[in-house]
Amino acid sequence: MSQDSASQAVQDFFKRATGSFIEGAYVSDGSPRDVLDPSTGKPLTQVAEGDVALADRAVALTKQSFDDGRWGGMTSAARERLLLRFADLIEQHADELAQIETLNQGKSINIARGVDVGFSIDFVRYMAGWTTKLEGSTRDVSIGMPEGAKFNAYTLRQPVGVVAAIVPWNFPMMIALWKVVPALAAGCTVVLKPSSETPLSVLRLAELAIEAGVPKGVFNVVLGSGATVGTRLSEHPDVKKVTFTGSTEIGKQIGHAAVEHMANFSLELGGKNPMLVLADADLEKAVNGALMGGLLNQGQVCAAASRFYVHRSLHDRFCEHLAKAVDAMRAGPGIDPEAQVNPLVSKRQQVSVQGYIDRAREQGAQVHVGNEVPAEGFYISPTVVSGANHDMEIAREEVFGPVLTVIPFDDEEEALRMVNDSDYGLGASLWTESLSKTMAMTPRIEAGTVWVNTHVTLDPAMPFGGLKMSGIGKEFGPEAVNAYTELKSICIAY
Repeated sequence: MSQDSASQAVQDFFKRATGSFIEGAYVSDGSPRDVLDPSTGKPLTQVAEGDVALADRAVALTKQSFDDGRWGGMTSAARERLLLRFADLIEQHADELAQIETLNQGKSINIARGVDVGFSIDFVRYMAGWTTKLEGSTRDVSIGMPEGAKFNAYTLRQPVGVVAAIVPWNFPMMIALWKVVPALAAGCTVVLKPSSETPLSVLRLAELAIEAGVPKGVFNVVLGSGATVGTRLSEHPDVKKVTFTGSTEIGKQIGHAAVEHMANFSLELGGKNPMLVLADADLEKAVNGALMGGLLNQGQVCAAASRFYVHRSLHDRFCEHLAKAVDAMRAGPGIDPEAQVNPLVSKRQQVSVQGYIDRAREQGAQVHVGNEVPAEGFYISPTVVSGANHDMEIAREEVFGPVLTVIPFDDEEEALRMVNDSDYGLGASLWTESLSKTMAMTPRIEAGTVWVNTHVTLDPAMPFGGLKMSGIGKEFGPEAVNAYTELKSICIAY
């Protein structure tokens, strides 16, 4: 399937999605920007990007929708029903959304259908349920003044107010929902900024939210660059919570900007995620886990496995199996369901990943490159790097591409030291058939999530977020909804 053979609904959407989506309508004034198809490098459509003034307008209207109670003033059951209706509409438009995501981001249509849309439907329904379950607690207090006084004390969860959500280009629709739906469940209103490379699926979500019955102005989308719109949203005094997923460098800037006006913030940032394969691991399972965990969405996943510490007894066979697997992968556009190697999101990302591969080769690592990829578009062939050491750039920096770096070890204590010797701590996986080693080693791995005999598998009920330079705060579970509330203490003397 090509862009021309995409569904009529998708083609119609490309024509009407002209810019930011504010108060239920498109705002088409601003600087024009082409939105590209990564498989060809050619424009899909053109949108108008906003500036600081448009960001201010979006925040003002989002604040008005919070202050006038058009969302938070509803009963929690009414808001839950609207969010469940939103999930139903996502499901009804699943293939349309998957096509939009694939054509704009480049990923496999199979991943867009099964992960970006399929997981999102379950996520929205899970989070919608929390709308009616936010609660505080009564507290037994022993206040001694004045003498003989009695008190009743309890806590109350209330929405923080206006939320600014800034989302990346790798899973634009899914990560947008990770932020928007918990915020709405908590009673907040949201202004969202997608990546300039991938604004389209988020705009379609905003349309569907209106169709579901979410009042206009409760969920607004403002397009623009991170340097202008993103910065302004982060520093805006009427924004009470900033939630960001992206690079550690930009996350630090956003956190500093939010602190200046004491806004709450959560940051889901970069990762250089290890996969630790012990001598007793099932080799076939580990290789398949490496391919799924390392090459999902061409490795453009914050929690992707990218450095592999493999016991020396398995190392050579592990590398051979990986090389054989990448050699068998066929390249093509994401919209082709048979293609296993798809383009990266942009020319800039392609150049960045290729630079890491070239420098690894120059530094003496062995580089095995898979099958040839098309010259047109932003492709990088899956690459296995062996003969590297733990101190090389390729083993320490986040490549964010289809590059699997394999390093042998002899001693498990040595392996744990290398696993933890990183600025990042988002995810990690341990591969072993030993329960005792699992129980002994997982608490010692410095990561927000540790998987065992699997990698990068998520669930709406399981909190997800990083340690160290991988961020602050959690997505998923009740922790996600609570992050969009303030906890107030009430103390009544009687």
